[in-house]
Amino acid sequence: MKNSNLRTTVIGSYPTPGWYEYALSNMSSFGEYDRNELIDDAVSTAIRDQVNAGLDVITDGEISRNDFNLSFYSFIEGIEKESKNIRYFGPPAHDQRGKYKIIGELNSPKGLGVVSEFERLKNLSPVNPPVLKASIPGPYTLSGRIIPDKQYSNRYKITEALLPIVRNELEQLIKLGCKEITVDEPSMSCYAYKEDPKKFVDIFNRTIEPIVGKANISIHLCFGNYKGRAVSPRLYKPMFPMFINMKVDEIHVEMASREFSELEIIEDIAKHKNVAVGIIDVKSYFIESVEEISARVNKCLQFAPPERLSFAPDCGLSQTARWAAKEKLKNMVRGVKKVKDLL
Repeated sequence: MKNSNLRTTVIGSYPTPGWYEYALSNMSSFGEYDRNELIDDAVSTAIRDQVNAGLDVITDGEISRNDFNLSFYSFIEGIEKESKNIRYFGPPAHDQRGKYKIIGELNSPKGLGVVSEFERLKNLSPVNPPVLKASIPGPYTLSGRIIPDKQYSNRYKITEALLPIVRNELEQLIKLGCKEITVDEPSMSCYAYKEDPKKFVDIFNRTIEPIVGKANISIHLCFGNYKGRAVSPRLYKPMFPMFINMKVDEIHVEMASREFSELEIIEDIAKHKNVAVGIIDVKSYFIESVEEISARVNKCLQFAPPERLSFAPDCGLSQTARWAAKEKLKNMVRGVKKVKDLL
């Protein structure tokens, strides 16, 4: 079946090389040119690992962010980081990451940095690269670490202030020629069980409205992955069928870490959109074999046609050791190809 999709891709983030992590903790020792060279080398490493794995779609690994989402707050005016964290000791969790208080109007005149990230990805990629993808958090997810005040009295009001900032970044990516974009909204999937999913759909659709039809747009729906930990009930049932109304081309669902519970939901998604299935578990250091990946692909094909399917890790790979990420991606690509060759 020559028109089959079965693409292999990633969500966005990639493991930080050890030497780069060490350099980040000693950045004051480097000059401007040194820092630029460090970032270029680290991004090139992420690109090389993904190309060597044989992925159809790659990202910059979000390497230059230093963190897969906290770095965005340095671009936002009108906020200031709290001087003290809630908790310093014990097992790592979000309550050790710090929050931001509002000190003025929320704005980001210089954007969020994703445009320059994509420019670097284009410049450092091979002559004939795979498809290049940009990944950006949605406004509801971005709002999660900002503390409401009198003007922005709840999370939804903060989200509304951030929405045009994210939307502008998306428009600039399109102008740069980006044809593959993931809007990362894990907070929507984490809190759909207690919030109004219809409200989430409205927020999301207004965010991406200017770029609909201008790129392959996907949304990543997971249950949290900081230090390999989920932060909500891991059920898609509260989101569907409402989330099918999101005006995206592809919906990504986390399946491997959940032992493919609710896999039947991809049948409903595939009636309307493409679906990317998380087929390797980034919360586990078990390396899925080629044969296991192939079996999982065939299991997905029982619910959705190949022209609707893509495969990826459950979440970004930044919380996974690089040695494991390389093995997992390599086997994922080989396992998918093994099935694809028989179609």
